[in-house]
Amino acid sequence: MTPTEHLANAASLTWHRHLARLFQAAAGSGFPTLLEQTLRELVGFDTILINTYKGQRRPLLIHDNYPPARREQGIERYLSQAYLLDPFFKAVYDGLESGAHRLRELAPDRFESSDYYHHYYRALGLTDEIGLFARVDTNVVMVVSLGFRDDAPRVTRRDLQALRHIAPVLEVLLSEYWKWQEHRFHQCLDEREPVEEAFDSFGQESLTAREREIVRLLLAGHSTKSAARELDISDGTVKVHRKHLYQRLEVSSQSQLFRLFLDHVALVSRQQSN
Repeated sequence: MTPTEHLANAASLTWHRHLARLFQAAAGSGFPTLLEQTLRELVGFDTILINTYKGQRRPLLIHDNYPPARREQGIERYLSQAYLLDPFFKAVYDGLESGAHRLRELAPDRFESSDYYHHYYRALGLTDEIGLFARVDTNVVMVVSLGFRDDAPRVTRRDLQALRHIAPVLEVLLSEYWKWQEHRFHQCLDEREPVEEAFDSFGQESLTAREREIVRLLLAGHSTKSAARELDISDGTVKVHRKHLYQRLEVSSQSQLFRLFLDHVALVSRQQSN
């Protein structure tokens, strides 16, 4: 189909009307809701989250469609402690800033064996997730996360391709929205949360900097080989570091390591509140 033929059909007219409404609404607070409605015309997702990320700061939730009964697991637990182990968060921190990406493309090789998956993600009931990444400022990235549950239609290759094709337009729209609305969010985005402090200080007195890097990768679900690739070191070196950090922290498994970290988060939170 030629560009002219594509633009001349009725479906194209409907879609461009949706886009026109989005551009008209981009400077207003109602834009996220309209964006959700428009994306539903393309893909039958179950959940939507629009988060804003700035460095390692706690993500700022802009919009979601979670019902009250699912908010504690889907929203509060994520924003209070789980986000630092989220593959989307790590992708932003590592420099991924635009395009449509499947969670499975970004997740570590043992994601479904990770404590993050078992303590948080599995309970969401999602079988697939696609993130639409858009850099909206020098150090700010917005991610529109579309979640698909067991009872929803599966994501097709055509769905993913459609989202990838509209990603550049979405980046412009989100940039416009941020330009007009950022004053509402900056104070919240700059607040430092206990979980960030906890990651910075966890094992500080007993672990080396390299061992603390490995802790973070292990908690996120990286295998020995995957952690070695991330750090550009050998598998054997990772194993040696893991053995040492387990000894120094007096744990014998990754689950114990995860529980120890959560205890440290709780301690930092209490200290901040005093």
